[in-house]
Amino acid sequence: MNEEQRWIAAARNGDQESFEKLVRLYEKRVFSLTSRMCRNSADAEEAAQEAFLAAWQALPAFRGDASFATWLYRLVSNACVDILRREGRHQVMAGPSLDDEESSPEPPDKSPSPHALAERAELRRQIEAGLAALPPEYRQVLILREIHQCTYDEIAQICSIDLGTVKSRINRGRKRLRKILLESGNFSAAGASKKTEKEGCR
Repeated sequence: MNEEQRWIAAARNGDQESFEKLVRLYEKRVFSLTSRMCRNSADAEEAAQEAFLAAWQALPAFRGDASFATWLYRLVSNACVDILRREGRHQVMAGPSLDDEESSPEPPDKSPSPHALAERAELRRQIEAGLAALPPEYRQVLILREIHQCTYDEIAQICSIDLGTVKSRINRGRKRLRKILLESGNFSAAGASKKTEKEGCR
C-alpha cells in the first residue's frame, strides 16, 4: 500500500488530516479541470470546493472499483456541469491558457525560437477559444481526453456515459472545434485539431 492509498484508507474512516493531504495532492489537477470546464475563475473555485466536499461526504462508500483519481474526476465533472446548467455559463471566454505545465499534453521543445514560441502561444490561444465555444458535453470530453490524457474508459466512468457515447462526443466535438476555428480564420489551429484526432484515437 503506497502513501496515497494509506491516506485514502484513513480518510474513509473519517481522518480529516489524511483527506487534506489528498486535497493538496489533487487540487492543481482539479482546478485545471474546473477552470477549463467553467471558463470563469469564480465558478471554477466553487466547482472545485463542491467536488472536494462531495468527495469527503462520499468517501466512506468509495470501493476502489475505479482509481481514486477517476472517481474524483467524476465528482469534479459533475460539479462543473451542475454549475454550467444552473447559471447558463456555457461560453465565457476568460480563463487560463493551454500551455500551463500541469496539464499540457506535449512536452516543450528543448530550444524553441522566439518565433516558434509565439506561434505556439497563438495556436493554443486559438484552440482555447474554440474549446470555450463548444457545448459543455463536447468541451467536457475533449478536455478530459486531450488535456488530461484520460482514456476512453476513464472518460466513460467520469461522465457516467457508455463508451460509444464517449467516442461519438469526442468525434463530434473535434469536428465542431475544427469548424469553429476555420470559420474564425484560424486555419493552423484547425489543422492542429485534426492532427490531434488521428493521434488521440486508441
